[in-house]
Amino acid sequence: MKKLVTGFQRFRDHVFEEHRELFHQLASGQSPQALFITCSDSRIQPNLLTQTEPGDLFVVRNAGNIVPPYSPQGCSEAGTIEYAIDVLGVADIVVCGHSGCGAMKALLEPEPPKGLPAVAAWLGHAEPTRRVMQSVYAERPADEKLNVAIQENVLQQMVNLRTHPSVAAKLAAGKLRLHAWVYKIGSGEIFAYDPESIQFRPLIEVTPERLSRRMLADAIGP
Repeated sequence: MKKLVTGFQRFRDHVFEEHRELFHQLASGQSPQALFITCSDSRIQPNLLTQTEPGDLFVVRNAGNIVPPYSPQGCSEAGTIEYAIDVLGVADIVVCGHSGCGAMKALLEPEPPKGLPAVAAWLGHAEPTRRVMQSVYAERPADEKLNVAIQENVLQQMVNLRTHPSVAAKLAAGKLRLHAWVYKIGSGEIFAYDPESIQFRPLIEVTPERLSRRMLADAIGP
């Protein structure tokens, strides 16, 4: 806790003072550019990765960067997605997985994690990813299998997002873009799914023109 308190004091005395005008503006409301859905892993810092300021990202974090399919009963993820789109008007949703994801490691184990019933239940939302790994990639080496599972899981969240009414409506209107990313912790790279090549490529290679075509395809449907 000492490190946290010392850090706050440094923020209050230096960082806040240097950005006082920004925080004054943020005190009256927010208008984030994107909804950023990522893992709770302590090694992931969305604003640091994207070099954005406070107020730029509306963030959802949970184990495994999972978006449960829409349910009328709702959940915290569903409520946050709905608010981000229908109230804050975000035009982009990023789902960002990462290398070495503990949730995906647990998902690939033969048995659910023992003594962690809540974790096991939460990973049930990633059952489609587990099934894909079992049926298609079962014979791959462990490290390769984990990397594939991380990518497959991010792509599955693209499917799950489309079950949310607010997402479906904005996609149909051409007013929303979905982005699937994977962050490599050891190299500092981000790979984005490119629907034209059907693979993850370095983020800087996935051009805005490709994203625009993808947005159009989302609006038209299969």
